Formats: sequence, structure tokens, C-alpha cells
Amino acid sequence: MTNVLFVTTSPRGAESLSTKVAQTLIDDLKATDPGARVVTRDLGTDPLPHLGPDLLGGFFAPEDARTAEQKAAAALSDDLVAELKAADVVVLASAMINFTITSTLKSWLDHLARAGQTFRYTEDGRPEGLVTGKKVYVVLATGGIYSTAPGDAIDFQAPYLKHMLGFMGLTDVEIIRVEGSIFSPEAAEKAVAAATARARTVAQQAVAA
Repeated sequence: MTNVLFVTTSPRGAESLSTKVAQTLIDDLKATDPGARVVTRDLGTDPLPHLGPDLLGGFFAPEDARTAEQKAAAALSDDLVAELKAADVVVLASAMINFTITSTLKSWLDHLARAGQTFRYTEDGRPEGLVTGKKVYVVLATGGIYSTAPGDAIDFQAPYLKHMLGFMGLTDVEIIRVEGSIFSPEAAEKAVAAATARARTVAQQAVAA
């Protein structure tokens, strides 16, 4: 049985283009693997707490020295790390806000980036990701065009996500873009159609692999 972690991030709810396209990918993956188990984490409607003293203290204090507040904050992070590690496939729907990821998605990554759990530093000081052997599909929704010049110079979404995922060992990343939707309703429909077609193609490729 394939375990799929589906992470959505848009504050737009049902109107989210990234979520719509990612849901198509999820549906196709389930159609080809009816036994697949999908765990959904909706960061748009159920945001995680941002970094604070209790969470950071819980990260770095020895477990037997944590306060009750630190234990509670670290427990949530532990659950998120376990959720990621249990997944065989990760589908991440990311909406661009002000040229980068949402703050809720940043918080998710902050909870996951745990020394000794999702990454470590080698003896020579190089970072090494510990969450390996997983396929990640990232659906990026942007109002403008950021895959090519000149927009790519101010795309702080895709490069950051690829870096952070790779930092934790998630290097097999497929990017699906829903871009140019802001120009007109017709442009939005075209962007969704192109991204949906791409999502269906990569789902078929996943089965073939």
C-alpha cells in the first residue's frame, strides 16, 4: 500500500488553483493504486503555530528537561516529522504570495527541519538529508509567469522549496506549474488545463516506473 501525504497551503480554500490541480494528481494516483492511503494536511484552513520560545526550546532541550509547554510544542513537530517519514509520495500544493511561499507552509517546513531527525551535519560540516527515497510532486500556482525570464529572477518560491526539500533529503522533486492565471479568466482556464494535463502525465509516469 502506498502512503501519500497531501499538503495544501492556499488561503483561497475551494478557489485555490494549486489545490485543484494537486487534487487531480491525487485522484489519478488513487485510480492507479486503489489501495493508496492519503493523509491530507490543509495548512490554509488549519495553520500550524509559528516558531516561538516553547517550540525552539523543545527542539534543543533534552527530552527529560523540557517544560510541559515545550513538550506539547515539540510533540506536534514530532507528529509532523513522523507523518512525512511515513509517506512514500508527497504531493505539495503551494500558492505564491508576494513572490514566495505562504507563511503557513514556511511554518510546516520549520516544524520539519529538525537536526538529527530530518537532517544532520557530517564530520566535515556538510548537511545531509535523512528523509530519502520518496517522490515529491510540487504544484506551484502563480498569477504571473515565473518559470522564464524576467519573472524567474523574482521567483522565491520554487528555488526555496527545492532547496528546503533537498536539505531534508527529498531530492526527487517534480514541479508542476499553474502560471499566468492573473491575466484573464481565459488565461486562468488555460493555465489550469495545462497544469492538469501535466499532472495526469506525471501520474501515468509514476505508474510506469
